[in-house]
Amino acid sequence: MSVRIRLARGGSKKRPFHKIVVADQRAPRDGRFIEELGYYNPLVPKDHPEHFKVNVEKAKEWLKKGAEPTDRMLRLFATIGLVEAPKIKTNAEQPVKSAPKAKAQERLKEQAEREAAKKEAEEQAKREAEEAAKAAEEAAAAPAEETPAEAPAEETKAE
Repeated sequence: MSVRIRLARGGSKKRPFHKIVVADQRAPRDGRFIEELGYYNPLVPKDHPEHFKVNVEKAKEWLKKGAEPTDRMLRLFATIGLVEAPKIKTNAEQPVKSAPKAKAQERLKEQAEREAAKKEAEEQAKREAEEAAKAAEEAAAAPAEETPAEAPAEETKAE
């Protein structure tokens, strides 16, 4: 007999409320269960104390006995630190059917190229601005000493 920690739905239509139960996996979702561990109310904000409440000691006992939490229960238990958070699938693990088609892939590639070119142009402009600022600083520092001597010479040439 395989035992699972899962949600049993209660509440009225469009107002879900779930009990966290330990049940035989062959039992109906809202049917017979072995023990109730707590509750989960998805309508309440996540930071509210009435959103999710579980008897941690009982849950640990059942996990030690070999009860398997469902995917949703793994995520909820991970929020309280009872189990390690489940690994999120990456793009490499996505099925081939759900991959973007040829035109969409071309559009994505073009968009990535445009973004890369825009980023490169911004970096180039930034480098040029920095170089211009350095040149202006050098020009302001070095010629300041030479300008009094050169200024009369330029005026004589202009006359």
